[in-house]
This record gives sequence, C-alpha cells and structure tokens, in this order.
Amino acid sequence: CHRYLQPPGTWIQCALESRELLALCLKKIKAALSKVRLIDAGFIWTEPHSKRLKLKLTVQKEVINGAILQQAFVVEYIVQSQMCDDCHRIEAKDFWKAVVQVRQKTLHKKTFFYLEQLILKHRLHHNTLRIKEIHDGLDFYYSSKQQAQKMVDFLQCTVPSRSKSSQRLISHDIHSNVYNYKSTFSVEIVPICKDNVVCLSPKLAQSLGNMSQICVCIRVTSTIRLIDPSTLQIAEIDGNTYWRHPFNSLFHPKQLEEFIIIDINKVQEKKKVAGAGAISNKHTLAEAWVQKTSELNTDHQYFCSTHLGHILNPGDLVLGSVLFDLANCNLNDEFANKMNPHHIPDVVLIKKNYDRTKRQRRRNWKLKELERDREGADTDDERQYQDFLEDLEEDEAIRKNVNIYRNADVPVESDTDDDGPPRISLAEMLEDLHISEDATGGEGATM
Repeated sequence: CHRYLQPPGTWIQCALESRELLALCLKKIKAALSKVRLIDAGFIWTEPHSKRLKLKLTVQKEVINGAILQQAFVVEYIVQSQMCDDCHRIEAKDFWKAVVQVRQKTLHKKTFFYLEQLILKHRLHHNTLRIKEIHDGLDFYYSSKQQAQKMVDFLQCTVPSRSKSSQRLISHDIHSNVYNYKSTFSVEIVPICKDNVVCLSPKLAQSLGNMSQICVCIRVTSTIRLIDPSTLQIAEIDGNTYWRHPFNSLFHPKQLEEFIIIDINKVQEKKKVAGAGAISNKHTLAEAWVQKTSELNTDHQYFCSTHLGHILNPGDLVLGSVLFDLANCNLNDEFANKMNPHHIPDVVLIKKNYDRTKRQRRRNWKLKELERDREGADTDDERQYQDFLEDLEEDEAIRKNVNIYRNADVPVESDTDDDGPPRISLAEMLEDLHISEDATGGEGATM
C-alpha cells in the first residue's frame, strides 16, 4: 500500500522523494543530529525497486575559537517490508469495518442512476473497499465507520431518504478493554421516481396549497418535485415530509400506455383556487382529446388536461395512463379509492414519446459508471438506463449535477434541429481524458 510506519503505530502515505518521507527519515537519526546544526537535506536518486533511500545531509558545528566547520555526508536507509493492519485485514478477507446499504423499493432505477452520477462527480467512491450491486440497491463497504458516516450524510443531502444504523460486536480483548465492531448503515430512498403518477393524502395536498391529489412527479433530486396536470401548480416534498405523509406510485413504468393526440388546445387563463401555491413557468396548460394507439379502429377517445401543452401537437405520440375506467378499474391505492370519482381524471399524460432508435443513434455523449460487483445482469436494466439518458436530454436541471462526456465514436451533428427530440449541446459536454501511466511518471517511466 506504499505506506511507511511512524512509530509507535501510525502508518503514513509517503511518495518517493517527498517532504513527508524526508521528515520521516530525519526523525530516525534525530539523536545523532542533536549536537550539530542541520543546514540542508535532500534525496539522492536511487532505483525505486532497490529498497534503498539515500539522503545527503549538510551539518555545521562551532569548533575552536569560533571557527565553524561544515561537512556534507550521505546517510543510507534500508527499506524493510512489513504488512500494516489494513493490509492484514484485506488478506484475511475481513477487511471492512462498516457497510452502507442503499435501498429503494421501486421497479425503476432512475433515482439510482442519478445517484451513481452524483457519487462519481463528487468522488465519494474513492474510499470504498468494494461496491456490490443487488436486485434493489447497492452496498458500499468501508474500512472505517467515519468514512461510512460521511457517505450516509452525502446521501441524505442529495436524495430524499431516511437512515438507521446498527453495530455488531466481533471481538473483545478483556485485558486491554478494546472492542471490535462492524457497523451497518441502512439508507432507504423514497419509492418514487420521475414520471410516476401519485395520489397524495388529502391532508398533504391541502398543506401544499390545495393541490389536486393526483399529481405527476417531474423530478427527484434532493426533494420530490410534483406538478398538478390540471392547474400547473408545483410543490416540493423533502424526505421528512414524505415519511410523515407517505404515498405510492399508482402505476409501474411497464403499465404506461401509448396515446395519440387527436386535438389539443392551450388554456389561455384559468382561475386560481384559494390558497394555491407556485405555478410552473416551464409548462403550458392544455386540454386534449387523445386515443389509445391500440384502439385506433374504434371511436373511444379520452378528454384530459395536461401540463405538456408546450411540446404536444395533433398527431404526436405520448405516454400516459388511464386512471378511471368503469369497465376496468385498476387502482389499488388507499387515497385514490376514497376520492370522489368526479375528481379523478380519465387519463394523465406523462411524457412525449420520441423514436428511441433515432435518439440512440444521434447520441454523441456518454456517462461513466461505478466499478461494482453484480449479482446478475437484468435484461430490463438496459431499458431503464436508456430512460434515464432520455431524462437527462429533456431536463436541464438534472444535467447540471451530472458530468457528461463527449463520445468521440459518434460524429458531431448540428444542435439546431428543432423538430427532433431534445438533445444535449456540445457546450455541456466534458472531454473524456485518458492519461497514460507514462505521462504521470509511473513505474519505469522517464519524466
């Protein structure tokens, strides 16, 4: 691990010919230098694999009649190999002292993909000993409890979550009264992802400015951002508020259906309800007639209000869900079942549906991923990852927190295509630098 022992039991990281290593070597001969004055000290180059360190020292001492004698000499050190405590634990396969278990009880991993990019950007993964991926979350292993606590604090600041901790006694030395514990931190992220249709409790909806109970989640960052598709009223819910008034998603992503816009009209002005909160300026309220693409041979159409009036036109395809259908009532939510049926919209439109194949072909950027152990590859993960990439293209607020790198394998095209799906401009991309070991003065390299 390239660390040196500083007696009695401290291991410090020292690079060759560094100031830290020089100070450590001088302490070894501190007693011999007590009767002279040290003027200069520096390393003499030696082969890195020779296990030898050479120091050239210059000392002075006052001799007879005030005369000062100066002399330079070389001190040679022999480096002896020894295992530190951390290396012992790694070799014994008992190397971790704390684990952070991050879980989210949802079928879509959009929030996890976003969290992964935040960890990469802030370099929180550098202190991890191992990252293990399981079916509903990630496990981060650390060599100390302090590093794990730092990760938990970061998670609570970046995603709405709650945590609890526990510890298990591994060993106890009765003579020195030393206890050896392994700590476990459990972090649960709210089970709400972007593009989920949710039903709020009446008390929570009223406290948010008399919002409708049926809302759409448009973003999950440090808070859950909701929008009322019938009034454009927005609200943000933090983790503490959510756990006091929990709610669930009404539909899974696989349950969304494709609709075609038959007719759409923008609502110029709508009366504001008493006590209403903030209104979104990035969305446009509209009323639309839609029809399922699977029912084009029938006359069955739906009327709904939508917050996507700024991007929808007649003939566009859009993903949505049927909430109230007397022939097939599929809601299984305690708050939705208690609502007045007249207050439940027939259809909630969630997002415009673009050609995914064309978007993948024109995508000239990429993201980095955490190196982790996977239990098994899920065929649905790739589809969910593509959904997350599309969300980045459509939401500028999320892109600000993510490092996006230019993909040199895809040719550069013009960014001024207004008819196609949203795209990320070249100005928002970073160059993916690959620094070789020779450039950094690695082993065997000439500087």
